[in-house]
Amino acid sequence: MMAVTSSCKEGTKIAMDNGKYVRYTPEQVEALERLYHECPKPSSMRRQQLIRECPILSNIEPKQIKVWFQNRRCREKQRKEASRLQAVNRKLTAMNKLLMEENDRLQKQVSQLVYENSYFRQQTQNTTLATTDTSCESVVTSGQHHLTPQHPPKDASPAGLLSIAEETLTEFLSKATGTAVEWVQMPGMKPGPDSIGIVAISHGRSGVAARACGLVGLDPTRVAEILKDRPSWYRDCRAVDVINVLSTGNGGTIELLYMQLYAPTTLAPARDFWLLRYTSVMEDGSLVVCERSLNNTQNGPSMPPAANFVRAELLPSGYLIRPCEGGGSIIHIVDHMDLEPWSVPEVLRPLYESSTLLAQKTTMAALRHLRQISQEISQPNVTGWGRRPAALRALSQKLSKGFNEAVNGFADEGWSMLESDGVDDVTLLVNSSPSKMMGINLSYGNGFPSMGNAILCAKASMLLQNVPPAILLRFLREHRSEWADSGIDAYSAAAVKAGPCGLPVARGGSFGGQVILPLAHTIEHEEFMEVIKLENMGHYREDMIMPGDIFLLQLCSGVDENAVGTCAELIFAPIDASFSDDAPIIPSGFRIIPLDSGMDASSPNRTLDLASTLEVGAAGNRSTGDNSGRNGSTKSVMTIAFQFVYEIHLQENVATMARQYVRSIIASVQRVALALSPSNFGSHAGFRTPPVTPEAQTLARWICQSYRCYLGVELLEYEGSESILKTLWHHTDAVLCCSLKALPVFTFANQAGLDMLETTLVALQDISLEKIFDDNGRKALFAEFPQVMQQGFMCLQGGICLSSMGRPISYERAVAWKVVNDEENAHCICFMFVNWSFV
Repeated sequence: MMAVTSSCKEGTKIAMDNGKYVRYTPEQVEALERLYHECPKPSSMRRQQLIRECPILSNIEPKQIKVWFQNRRCREKQRKEASRLQAVNRKLTAMNKLLMEENDRLQKQVSQLVYENSYFRQQTQNTTLATTDTSCESVVTSGQHHLTPQHPPKDASPAGLLSIAEETLTEFLSKATGTAVEWVQMPGMKPGPDSIGIVAISHGRSGVAARACGLVGLDPTRVAEILKDRPSWYRDCRAVDVINVLSTGNGGTIELLYMQLYAPTTLAPARDFWLLRYTSVMEDGSLVVCERSLNNTQNGPSMPPAANFVRAELLPSGYLIRPCEGGGSIIHIVDHMDLEPWSVPEVLRPLYESSTLLAQKTTMAALRHLRQISQEISQPNVTGWGRRPAALRALSQKLSKGFNEAVNGFADEGWSMLESDGVDDVTLLVNSSPSKMMGINLSYGNGFPSMGNAILCAKASMLLQNVPPAILLRFLREHRSEWADSGIDAYSAAAVKAGPCGLPVARGGSFGGQVILPLAHTIEHEEFMEVIKLENMGHYREDMIMPGDIFLLQLCSGVDENAVGTCAELIFAPIDASFSDDAPIIPSGFRIIPLDSGMDASSPNRTLDLASTLEVGAAGNRSTGDNSGRNGSTKSVMTIAFQFVYEIHLQENVATMARQYVRSIIASVQRVALALSPSNFGSHAGFRTPPVTPEAQTLARWICQSYRCYLGVELLEYEGSESILKTLWHHTDAVLCCSLKALPVFTFANQAGLDMLETTLVALQDISLEKIFDDNGRKALFAEFPQVMQQGFMCLQGGICLSSMGRPISYERAVAWKVVNDEENAHCICFMFVNWSFV
């Protein structure tokens, strides 16, 4: 048989068996192209059918048509690859331009610092000479030098506002591209073609400030439109109201804005701003949107202080948006605020003095949102639940906003506080007019009413030490049974049940508290949303969520342990069977914010005493040591808010239930946080006390006796004064026992075993043996498992297993042996993982 050559040349040619090329007619190419768009890789039967259906192809052999389709697919692949490489090249070119500009700015900053250093050195010498002058005049002059100048009010008339706008523009540009602020690279951020951008925070500047430069695949006008709509991307923004709009002679626009920001915890008031926003186009075609506060003005409109808000200050900030060659935009973002930290308890001030936190929650959030929208436009795919990414993004925003409203409980949304029961750890709010709150309607257009007409919110904040927020949040998500009450979950879910129809879900999903429908990830997987089924609740079919089921829509973010200063959130809400757009969402959940990342130069290094009072201005600086450099954030504040729909006449009963429930959750979280604390959790950070019970001591003896019996050597080396249990507990290798059931679950582990599985003794029994191995590991394990029962032990070669948090773990080797009791009956199987470490 002669070889058939294939080529990726023009589609009007075809390779013949004799090596000659024959041209197709335009009509033949058109017919083939139609089929290609219907089916790029047709079968042999489909190609023969095409020849029969198209007489113009009757003189072409099926083998020739097969070669044409091969060539066509090759050209399509080359075209896509060329397009991808062109996009990468444009991105690298733009990134290179950004880096060159950043290098020029840094060189200017170095020159300025050298000049200032020389100037201050000269001033120091002059001051040294001047200290010999002790005359009265020198003393008076020195005292006057430290007086803070009082700036006169600025004119807020139209002409005055234009002057303020131009001044704001100049100051903003000096921060965005100049040397007005000493910027330092944000810890953990490395610029590159795949990074979110170049992110920096201020050093030695008043207030908190962050700056970012990046590339987005949107035109400048669209970028400006998105960023102006701050509530759509900034989760902490409650509202932005445009009070007045003025046009300028140069084609720009001045807007007067009133903006409100949510408080992140229940321990501090919310913030508001009275702002001027100036939008203009520069001579080079760049679009600029800059803002600043109007806190000291006269002869113009003003915004009086609002109840329950602290008036904060936005220093010149904004967005510089330049068109990029080949499409898209290069954007510079500057956020600079004075959040009035004096108004919050001393222990919370790092939240309001951290430029790192500002960068994470505001500056980088803007870039991520832009990149997410750009990705949605370029890849408009339908994701989980049959909804487009924009719809899921709006859903996550609705969850987040509902949780923020619960945490803050504003009176203008209908919230009022209930009297305390004498203990102020949990605050109760009620809302008998939920229609005011985000437009929530507790009845349905399909005629199925909810079981309540009011909402009660129980909320609290607690201070945590030495537990990474990401690890704690992952535990709360993956071990719901450790803190949740299934009866109360059922009550909450019943409040939002709707009509008698099912909600389609992904086939093959699991239940029992597991994710059955992952919905969406945002850019860089910073946030994900999912549907989970509560354990042992209702009726389940593989293709439907039935009305008897209890399901939660859940939003999770901040689970990356390596991210600096990231807020971790787990927000969830019961959903009804139909889950239409007008269905109510009543979110509850947890928020954990690091108080001291150990890397933010703008935040003072404070220690946190959990017993300290929360009075404003209290020092609370008792030294307890600082491990932030080794373990990341060691201090954090957790905010808990749970909402309940109820009938108004049952308010007293529901209030009592809510208080008890949230207090039980607080106790559970404290217990879990203590177990996960790095001071107790980790092979190099100290050991917890072993469970000194007769059963545990007996089990430890059986483990060691069985090991010696089957392997002929001692498991432990211990002195007579040390108990077997204590020595086993402190053993450096991971020792774990599992049951002899059809689906073995873990029943005991020493400290190293708990560290390896990233769990606690309480949650250990929720982990089955098969869950810690991948498919290959499970096959190898179960193939050798009968050997343990027959000869009493088996040895496994080194490999990879998984912790309960999903982290891969490598081990050098593993040994499994049968543990027998005093009657020589099999009690359990014991595993020992030697020289394990996280990958």
